[in-house]
Amino acid sequence: MAEEHKTKKGNQMNIELSEEVAEGIYSNLAIIAHSQSEFVVDFVKILPNVPKAKVKSRIILTPQHAKRLLKALVDNVKKYESQHGKISEPDNNNNSFPPMNFTPTAQA
Repeated sequence: MAEEHKTKKGNQMNIELSEEVAEGIYSNLAIIAHSQSEFVVDFVKILPNVPKAKVKSRIILTPQHAKRLLKALVDNVKKYESQHGKISEPDNNNNSFPPMNFTPTAQA
């Protein structure tokens, strides 16, 4: 499956999406770490009453691409909320998940 996307300069880029990747991977936690040269985002699936969680996917980004991703997420959340209403955030009393500002100590 291939999709065409236009870049800001109007050039078209053909992006291939395999069926396996198109299925996606469910994640309900992202753990983000960074060094001077890269951001590492681990997508984790945590299940209730299961003491161990698994990283399902890891994405490594340059700092510049991480910033572009942040801007794209902010833009898309705004568009989503304008169509579907405000996204409610869980209360901070739920101790079953690490806090959103949780950042592990990076190791080389």
